[in-house]
Amino acid sequence: MLTISVPATSANLGPGFDSMGLALDMQLTLTVLGPSTTWQVDHPFGNEVPHDERNLMIKTALSLHPDLTPQHVSVTSEIPLARGLGSSSTAIVAGLALANELAATPISREALLTRATALEGHPDNVAPAILGGLVVATAADGDVQAVKLPTPDLFASVYVPNEELLTAASREALPSELPYKAAIAGSSIANTLVAALATQNWDLALTLLEQDRFHEQFRAHLVPALAIVRQTAHELGLKGTYLSGAGPTIVTLGRQAELQQLQAQLKQNPTLDGQYHLLPIDAAGVKVEKS
Repeated sequence: MLTISVPATSANLGPGFDSMGLALDMQLTLTVLGPSTTWQVDHPFGNEVPHDERNLMIKTALSLHPDLTPQHVSVTSEIPLARGLGSSSTAIVAGLALANELAATPISREALLTRATALEGHPDNVAPAILGGLVVATAADGDVQAVKLPTPDLFASVYVPNEELLTAASREALPSELPYKAAIAGSSIANTLVAALATQNWDLALTLLEQDRFHEQFRAHLVPALAIVRQTAHELGLKGTYLSGAGPTIVTLGRQAELQQLQAQLKQNPTLDGQYHLLPIDAAGVKVEKS
């Protein structure tokens, strides 16, 4: 039996827009049950998500190796759809890993990353899903480069609103261009954030996570919970709250005990009636087990 597990991802990390991502220990698991006459995908997402070769995971696998023998697969996932936790990226990575394991000629993780980035459009979600931990990546001119930084000794408080926010709608809120000085300011903050993360200066990193200039201010009206969570964290003396991916999920990084206190406070607010998770960081990325 073949089992593939892919972690959820939280992208952008504030100023690291489209280039930084973190793998979280919330898993999508794909199990190959055996060969079949046609592709069959058992999953819990309802009939709106295809159960055959039209499923994103299978389409992705066949895009890498079109001649794969059809399989009966079972999929379970803790990752909510369209919430900013990389659900589409995990499906893409799972599909590529499936093709890589079933094919006679597998490709390297670096090649998988290049392929996944081409399919997803940006490396900030797929890179940590493949490599695990904290990753800074770029796909400038189609050349994907990824650097895995030290895994933060932190937990993630994850608040998932009940309402979906599609990436396309969130993208539409962004301006087509930024003034030169604003772009320089955003870039300098992002550069310093990378330096703080690389040197494991977590206190500085948590402060800089909240100083984005590229996207959060333009998306704030779509995710009113962001300001509430951040303000509640500040009242407890905590920094490190940011919009995960395109939203609407909100992540606060910090020490486990402090985040438990934060969640207890947030749950007292009747407007924050979504789902709460307290997650460690997944340092491994996509995992394959054979039995």
